[in-house]
Amino acid sequence: MDPHSSPFLDHGLASTTLHPLGLKVQRAEGPWLHLEGGGKLFDAISGIGVSSFGHGHPNILGALKTQMDQHLHAMVYGELMQEVQIEASQALRATLPDHLDAIYFLNSGAEAMEAAMKLAKRVTGRRRLFGVEGGYHGSTHGALSISSNEGRKSAYRPLLPDIDFLPWNEEQDLERVDATVAAVVVETVQGDAGIRIPKTSWLLALQKKCQEVGALLILDEIQCGMGRTGKPWAFAHFGLQPDIVCMGKALGGGMPIGALAASKSHMKSFAHSPALGHITTFGGHPLACAGALGALQVMEQLDWSQLEKRWCGWERALSAHPAVHHMRRLGGFMALELGHADNVERAVKAGIHHAQTEGEGAMLFWFLSVPTAFRLAPPLVGNDEDMERGLSLVLRCLDEVAG
Repeated sequence: MDPHSSPFLDHGLASTTLHPLGLKVQRAEGPWLHLEGGGKLFDAISGIGVSSFGHGHPNILGALKTQMDQHLHAMVYGELMQEVQIEASQALRATLPDHLDAIYFLNSGAEAMEAAMKLAKRVTGRRRLFGVEGGYHGSTHGALSISSNEGRKSAYRPLLPDIDFLPWNEEQDLERVDATVAAVVVETVQGDAGIRIPKTSWLLALQKKCQEVGALLILDEIQCGMGRTGKPWAFAHFGLQPDIVCMGKALGGGMPIGALAASKSHMKSFAHSPALGHITTFGGHPLACAGALGALQVMEQLDWSQLEKRWCGWERALSAHPAVHHMRRLGGFMALELGHADNVERAVKAGIHHAQTEGEGAMLFWFLSVPTAFRLAPPLVGNDEDMERGLSLVLRCLDEVAG
C-alpha cells in the first residue's frame, strides 16, 4: 500500500501503519463502538486495555463533568494543590500495599516507565537496569530501551546504555542481578508477548534477589493492572511487594493518564539533588485525575467472583472452538493461539466485516510480537446480555477461520 494514500495522512494526521482499520467511530456506549454509517462492534479488546469499564460509564462521566465545571489545567504539576489530584491519589493508594504511599500522576504508561527508571537510578545511585525477555513497556526511547522486541528497536539505536535482559521464568539467571543494578523491570503478566503468565516461584525469587543486592523491583502493570487479571493489581496473585509500580491505560477510565506508585521515602528523591528531578506540564491534569477517580470507584464495586465465573465461561467456549490451538488467561486477560498469522488476520478482519455487512461484529486485535495469536480483554462491566452477545460475536469470527 502506498503510504501517501493512508486514510490518516489523507486527513493530515500521522499514519502509524500501512494498514489501519480506518473505521470512523460515531459514538461508544458500554461495550459497543457504533460506526459511522451504521453497524456496531463489540469492543473485545477495551481499546487495547483502556476502556476496561466500558465506554461512557456514568460514574466516570459524572466525575469528568463535575471537574469540568470547576477548572481544567491550572499549573504545571507539583506547584498548586488541586483537590481532584488528592482524591485520585487517595483512591489509588487504597488499592495498593501500605508501603506504596506516594503517587506521581503522568500522561501515559510510557511516561510512568520513564519516571520509574529515573527514580531507581536516583534512589540507588546506580546506572544498570535489567529488563525481561518478552517485555514491552512503551515506545519512547527509554521505555523502548527496556523492552525486548529487537525488531521494533533496531531503527532507533543507539538507545539507553547499561541495559541487559533476563530470560523469562528462569531462576538460574537471577545470579546476574548484582550490587551494580539499579532495578529490574518486569511486566507482572506479559501483555504484548501474548499474555504470558509467570511462575510464582520465579517472581518471588526475583524479588528476593533484588532485595539481597539492593536493586529495586519495578512492576509494569500498565496493561495487566486495574482489575484486568481478576484482582485490582496482578502482583496480588503472586504475593509480591514491589518497590515501584507503573500504571496507565485503564487507570483513567478512558482519559489519558499514567501513574507511578512508590514509597514517600523514594518519591521525595525527585524534589532535590537536583530539584525538579522529574517534571511534567500536563501530568496530573484535573480531567485525567477525575477520570481515574471515577474508574477507581467503578473498580471498587466489581464482584471479582462473578467476573471470574464469567471469564471461566468465556474460556470454556473459546478453548473448545476448533480454530483455537491454545488459550492463555488470567482473569479477563486472554490470548488465543490460532496457529498461523493468516488465521489471526482472518479473524480480525471478519469482526470488522460482520459489523459492516451484518450490523454487528467484534473488535479483535493482534499482538506486536506474537503474530499467531490475538488478544482479548473485554470490558469488566456489562450486563449479561451484552457480554453473551459479545462472546457469540467472537466465536463467529473464529468460525471464519475454522471454515
